[in-house]
Formats: sequence, structure tokens, C-alpha cells
Amino acid sequence: MADKLLTDYSESSIRVLKGLEPVKQRPGMYTRTDNPLHIIQEVLDNSADEALAGHGKKLRVTLHADGSVSIEDDGRGIPFGLHPEENAPVVELVFTRLHAGGKFDKGKGGAYSFSGGLHGVGVSVTNALSTRLEVTSYREGQVAQLAFSGGDVIEPLVLRKNGDGDRKCGTTVRAWPDVKYFESPALPMAELTHLLRSKAVLMPGVSVTLTTEKTRETQTWLYKGGLRDYLMQTLTGDPVIPLFEGEGFADASHDSFAEGEGASWCVAFTEFGQPVRESYVNLIPTSAGGTHESGLRDGLFTAVKSFIELHSLLPKGVKLLPEDVFARASYVLSAKVLDPQFQGQIKERLNSRDAVRLVSSYVRPALELWLNQHVEYGKKLAELAIKAAQTRQKAGQKVEKRKGSGVAVLPGKLTDCESKDLANNELFLVEGDSAGGSAKMGRDKESQAVLPLRGKVLNTWEVDRDRLFGNTEIHDISVAIGVDPHGPNDTPDLSGLRYGKVCILSDADVDGSHIQVLLLTLFFRHFPKLIETGHVFVAKPPLFRVDAPARGKKPASKVYALDEGELNAILDKLRKDGVRENAWSISRFKGLGEMSAEQLWDTTLNPDTRRLLPVQLGNQDFLQTEGLITKLMGKGEAAARRELMELHGDAVEIDI
Repeated sequence: MADKLLTDYSESSIRVLKGLEPVKQRPGMYTRTDNPLHIIQEVLDNSADEALAGHGKKLRVTLHADGSVSIEDDGRGIPFGLHPEENAPVVELVFTRLHAGGKFDKGKGGAYSFSGGLHGVGVSVTNALSTRLEVTSYREGQVAQLAFSGGDVIEPLVLRKNGDGDRKCGTTVRAWPDVKYFESPALPMAELTHLLRSKAVLMPGVSVTLTTEKTRETQTWLYKGGLRDYLMQTLTGDPVIPLFEGEGFADASHDSFAEGEGASWCVAFTEFGQPVRESYVNLIPTSAGGTHESGLRDGLFTAVKSFIELHSLLPKGVKLLPEDVFARASYVLSAKVLDPQFQGQIKERLNSRDAVRLVSSYVRPALELWLNQHVEYGKKLAELAIKAAQTRQKAGQKVEKRKGSGVAVLPGKLTDCESKDLANNELFLVEGDSAGGSAKMGRDKESQAVLPLRGKVLNTWEVDRDRLFGNTEIHDISVAIGVDPHGPNDTPDLSGLRYGKVCILSDADVDGSHIQVLLLTLFFRHFPKLIETGHVFVAKPPLFRVDAPARGKKPASKVYALDEGELNAILDKLRKDGVRENAWSISRFKGLGEMSAEQLWDTTLNPDTRRLLPVQLGNQDFLQTEGLITKLMGKGEAAARRELMELHGDAVEIDI
């Protein structure tokens, strides 16, 4: 058996993927596989990088009737001489080698100072995932042609003289995407059109043309007004103030950024309509945003906030947040970053940390100056942001309730959590203000909320639903949870539920158990759907703490016990470990209020170490459980309760 295992995994088991094999084996690591748009975009981005570097004024994309796509530019043409080290034509290396490209040498002397290409991976992925790919490069009076299939050269490089002499230069790439790698072979026309149009927007003066052979349609985009024209055409609402546009780029003497780094932007603030938000880095569309968008957000917020403070416009009690300024902003942002870091090969999100400072450092002073030159517009923008802040604060203070009274304000005693995610957030109903204080200090602020309850909750078994809210504690519980009282056969609206777990947290003594029973009665009688859907839990705090001395290699430790049984088990273990009798000390918690915040976190709140029991009906049905609780909690049930106690009295553990 051992010999078989050795032969199953040996030196020959390790496979080294060569050339473009990794792309074919795991295409999803290198491109989007829902359709071939991204591999076409890789070729397009190379042509756009040529235009960005100041070479070429035309980009032409043709969708051929046979399913292939060609991209033609009038740039410098891909070099086709032999590479000094690799002894192969450079154009061949660009399309067949991962991490071979002209975008690695940034700064002066490099072929591309600013480019979207970073890894030298892009067009080699296009090649690997195409059944055929043809490249034609016009350069220095010559034309070079070669063809590939599945990434391999099938028609080697052929050179001929260019009939147009030195005047014609540029590159044409025609690719036939291999349908087996994509969920759909069709290019999404809306996305492609948007992509081409945005290239024209970001490169004023460069014309971008799309031709479809089947329909014989041709569209050309040429924007001389750049970002402003584009944003005005795509906005769905009317701007409240004129568009704020500008640009800023570092010069050679800048002490933080490279020459040419910076951004151009155009921002519109609208009261209504869907915001338009588009950002680009070196002409690459960053659909998932990133650090350059954070820089724009930071610059806008800081400028608006300082204008509001300068003119004392902020009403008392209103706190302005970045989202208040940004909520109604539409923008087109085009950043130039010398060596951008993207998240993943498809470059949907910029991760360069310095881009926040880069964009913000140009946007903030420009907007501050503009606002102070146009004070009436500044005040309109301030009004928009303050209104958003007030709406946000009101939403945080109120919970909509389907009652005649309209809205119910969240209880003042509730210390809420930051998260609104029902999968993670929890509400702890805590016995007493002192325990509530420890729970507030010890909790995880992100996901744990605390509502302290004063004294014992009302026994609600025989209270009419309509009169429940006469009791402040029950009103507060209902409003905090966000669900109205209901019966077992009702279908309550649980969409307002504010916490995924509602946890009863009371002392481990008799009084604590009584409060637990009263709260369980409330939930069973008036919020049964919360129990049914698994949202109600009981926390089990410990009754004892044992301080054990160091023993052998084990250091001194604190161990918590839930009850007498666990305490005895802990002491037995200590005796087995050789600890001298009574060398330990035992503390008995009189209540949660005695615990420090750290102790309460360790024993009762920390999801990794606590004990939290879900409340369920068990094997009994609703009616059986209802009958049992009626005997325990009903006012006229003294005789039935006495009978129950006589039957089960000797099974009860009494805590004296």
C-alpha cells in the first residue's frame, strides 16, 4: 500500500504549464468568460494606449459577418524586428508570451509613460482563446503579417514593402474568439458601444468608428468637448448648479507625483434621477471604482465641508458625512497614474493607494476656489448635502411601523450596532442598567446592539395585543426589533426586522431565570413567527469562575462554569492535573452587572466562546406548548400549577 502511495505522487506528478497553456486551462483567471468582449477590449486598449501616448488619431472596430472582430489603429505599429535576447520577432513575442510587452518601462525613455497595459498579458490571452488571430503591422515603410491559432504561430512572419511608403503606419488585429471558452459567443452590443464611445470621450480629437458588416451600419464618435459633453448627454436629471469640471497634472518639479500624473473630471449634482458614475485609469474603464474614485469623493467632501463651515451653514445637531455630499453626484473621472495597481487581470478596480491623495489633492482646492467664487451655487450645493444628512439622520432614528400613529422613534436606551446585515447583527435584551453598561462596553459595536430592561418585564400571557404598548419595556422591545406583535396564524410583515438574532441575556440565578421566562412568554404569545423563523435565542452566562494556579507547564488560568455540574467537573480535572486541594479560588457571580466588560465579552458575547441556545418548540406542537405555558403563567391557574409542582417538584434544582 505504501509503495502504491509513493507511485501515485512522485516527481513526474508535477506538471509545468508552458507558453499559453495556463490561459487555456484556467481562462477565468485572465479574462471574463461570460462573453468574448474582454479579450477584444485587450486589443482595443493597446490601440487606445497608442493614442494616449500621442500617436494616432483614429480607431476602427469592425464586426465581420463570420464572427471575427478587427481593430485597426494609426499608431506606430508593433515592432517586428528580432528581439535582442529572445531571437524571435517582437510582434510574435507580444502575442505568444505571457508577461512580454512594451508597458513595463515607465517614465522617460519608455515607449509608454501612461498606459492601461501593465502585465504584458492582455493580447496573449486574446490569442490563446481565439481559433485564429491575424496581425498586420505597418511601420517604417514595411508591412509585417503573421497568423496564429490557439496561440500558436501557423503562418510565420512575412515582410513586404508598404505601397504607401512611410506614410502609412499602425496595427490591425483580427481575432476569431473560440466559442468553447465562453458562455455566449455574442458580443454585448450595448457594452461594446459604451466602451468605444467612452474611449472617444476620454481622448478628445480621436475618432472611434464601429462598423457592423451584417447590417452595414457604421457609427463614429468624435468628442471635442470631452467629459462635459459626455456627462451632459448621459445625465437623467437636471443639474442643481452648473457642472464642476477641471483637471490637474503634476509637473516635473512635483515632490510627490511623477510628471503627468493627475486627473481630469466633470461633476454634476442633481436632485432627482439616477446618478451617472464612470471612472477610468489611463483610459481603462474601472467599473468597480477604486482608489481614484475615493480621491474624488474625499476632495468633494472636504471642499464642501470647509465651505459650509466657512459660511456657518450647518444646522445644530446635523453631522455631515462624505455620503451626504456624494449621494447626488454624477461624474466622469479620468485619472492618469504612472504605474497603476489593479485588482485582478480584468482591471475593474484600481488599488493604487497613492491615487486617493493624487486625485483629492487636485479636486479639493479647485472646488474650494470655485465654490468661493460662486457663493450662491455653493449655498445650493450645501443645502443639497445638508438635506441628505438630515434625511439620513432621521432614517437612523425612526423605524416605520404599520400603526395608526405612523412612525415610532427607536428607544433612547437602545445602543444600536453599525451593521444592517441580518446574517450577522444581534440584539441583546439585558437585565438591568448595570449589566447593560458592561454589555455596551464589551460588545462588538459593528454587529451587536444592547437594549437594557428595567426590572421584570410584564407577564403578557393574558394581555390583549392592543394594550401591549401601554407597557414601555414591551413597546421598546417591539420597536427595536422592528416587528409588530402578532398571533400564531397571522402573517406579519418581517421585512422591518432589524436583527437576525434577538438574544435574551439575564443573570444565571433564579431572578434571571424568571426574567427569561417572562420574555419567552412575550415572544411565544405575541411574536411567535420570530421563534418559528429561528430568530430568538437565550444566552447562557456562567455562574462560577475558577481561578486555577499554574501547574507544570500550564500557566495560571481562569475557567468559567455554567452551573454546579460544570464546576465539579472543572475541580475534578484540576485534581487530576495534580493541583493541591483548595489551591484554586471559586467566585460566584451574583449577576451580570458584577462582570467587567472583558469578562462579559469572553463568556457571553464573543461568538467563538459564548453559549447561545436557539429557542424552538422541540417535539411538542404549538397547542401543547400553549397549554403548558397557560398552567405556568395564567392568573387563574393556581390549582393546575400546584399539581404540576407536585408531579415534578423533586426534579427541580433549587438555588438557595
